[in-house]
Amino acid sequence: MFELIGIPPQALFGQLLLGLINGSFYALLSLGLAVIFGMLNVINFAHGALYMLGAFVAWFLLQYLGLGYFWALILSPVIVGGVGIVIEKTMLSRLYKLDHLYGLLLTFGIALILEGGFKHEFGVSGQSYPVPSTFAGGTNLGFMFLPYYRGWVVLLSIVVCLATWYAIEKTRLGSYLRAATENPRLVQSFGINVPVMITMTYGVGVALAGLAGVMAAPIYSVNPLMGSNLIIVVFAVVVIGGMGSIFGAVVSGYMLGILEGLTKVFFPEASNIVVFVIMVVVLLARPAGLFGRER
Repeated sequence: MFELIGIPPQALFGQLLLGLINGSFYALLSLGLAVIFGMLNVINFAHGALYMLGAFVAWFLLQYLGLGYFWALILSPVIVGGVGIVIEKTMLSRLYKLDHLYGLLLTFGIALILEGGFKHEFGVSGQSYPVPSTFAGGTNLGFMFLPYYRGWVVLLSIVVCLATWYAIEKTRLGSYLRAATENPRLVQSFGINVPVMITMTYGVGVALAGLAGVMAAPIYSVNPLMGSNLIIVVFAVVVIGGMGSIFGAVVSGYMLGILEGLTKVFFPEASNIVVFVIMVVVLLARPAGLFGRER
């Protein structure tokens, strides 16, 4: 079949792998956005900037403290999550009683401040971050060459997405979180500290962005614009999956990443817009998204 359409298998599967890797980042970032919107009703426009911050924290840890990739995988999400907790406690928590637009404008402003600060200090040129020696090289699968690090990114992304979905949908803590979004006063009457739960939820949501930033650092150059280049596509992924739907965010992330990769093979000119075309079609046919619920 490949000979008939004139595309070598190596090129086809190479683009599929690229689409799967992009889908891994789409899924991780849209998962964090879906957690924050689903639980807090906040459209977190700062998510891309916090993803960039995660990559820069990994780079700082390596450059100034000599801590490598695996330390960054642990410390960077914790640090970015801590930044998120400060943002929620000092700013976002004051806006919950106002229209959603205020939260969106606040987080957009935070994104501009973060990106502007890093652009002032580092410019727009990228900082290199080496692939960890554990994942150097790759293997020939016969139909394509698979770099070990890219395989690790896909595997880790799937594990994190499944673990987050399980924690929210299948555990008692997740039940409390979902109940708190529906009726916070009732949940608080059982002795559960709902404000702390909300703060921690925002922290975990942005920590996922920080984790994605660490994973992206060895693949893409670490630069201040890496978040803004991605965030619009990620928002489209969340809309297609259904705002606030954890399952929809993950499935749509991988699905659209692969579709984007296939579009690069068969119709490269449309690869940059295919996600938005699908978003328009989905919104026209199902405004709540593929897996969302009408509110």
